[in-house]
Amino acid sequence: MAMLDFQNIKLYRLAAPAASPEMTEERARLSRFGLLLLALLALGWGLNWPIMKIVLRDVPPLTFRGGCLLLGGLGVLLLGRLDGQSWALPKGAFGKLFLLAATNIIGWNILMIYGVGLMPSGRAALLGYTMPLWSVGFSVWLLRDRLTLRRNLGLALGLAGVVALMGSYREQLGASPVGVLCMLGAAMAWGLGVVLLKRFALKMSTTMLTGWSMLIGALPICLAALLLETGEWRAVGFWPGFGLAYNVVVAFMFCYWAWNRIVLMVPVAVSSLSSLITPVIGVLGGMVFLGEQPGWNELVGAALILGALATVLPPPIRR
Repeated sequence: MAMLDFQNIKLYRLAAPAASPEMTEERARLSRFGLLLLALLALGWGLNWPIMKIVLRDVPPLTFRGGCLLLGGLGVLLLGRLDGQSWALPKGAFGKLFLLAATNIIGWNILMIYGVGLMPSGRAALLGYTMPLWSVGFSVWLLRDRLTLRRNLGLALGLAGVVALMGSYREQLGASPVGVLCMLGAAMAWGLGVVLLKRFALKMSTTMLTGWSMLIGALPICLAALLLETGEWRAVGFWPGFGLAYNVVVAFMFCYWAWNRIVLMVPVAVSSLSSLITPVIGVLGGMVFLGEQPGWNELVGAALILGALATVLPPPIRR
């Protein structure tokens, strides 16, 4: 049985050589493939917030997240194996994978799904996407990332956009303090997980890294579901069933793989702020699928977030 090896896991700052401005700017750019991944990721995760709300009508939260993570992780590992990749973990990698799973998978998914259950999905999404605030702070501490003028401006614009999107929901957010705390805790766990993913730099393919992280994170959630929720299991309807399939294939197998790929491509500030396009997709999805009419705060918030993306994402590298 694999043992946790935390001997080489250190969370203090690394002594890294200083990079030239040209090197820093080059690393901050996404290729055209990266921009395509970002667009598909935002669409996949943005549409998933109302879908999760539908699934929770018929499926208990731990069963929902644990089951989808388990199937999604196994699916990603199977695809990697079919592509000729080895399932074997690099020496000393299990402890680091466990910490990545504890933050990116367990912490985020458990706190997030309870938060979604306690408040409207759109409001929960907005709180979840305060993640860049936490990830940038952790990256300065653990990675010694430099906050350039461009990234500071992008961070300010992005967070102002999230605040604007929340503007008309202040009273409703105050009515669910536990849900707010769950979502802020989830955002903090996700932000730390993003930084640890960069910090550890595991010598694994994105496919195997994604699959193993999901599988390791799924096991304790599934165990908790078996202990706490078996009395709540029942047959699910068509739309909750569709939502479960969507979560396994799109939200977990594809989107987690795409997110890990993007995080490993560019600095933390760039990848984190890029994720802010997701709540904009959520607002547009509400307009298209639910007939919601955006107010001035949604329009201003969307404009600010798009401005943040234009600030932190230089023109793509031609690849």
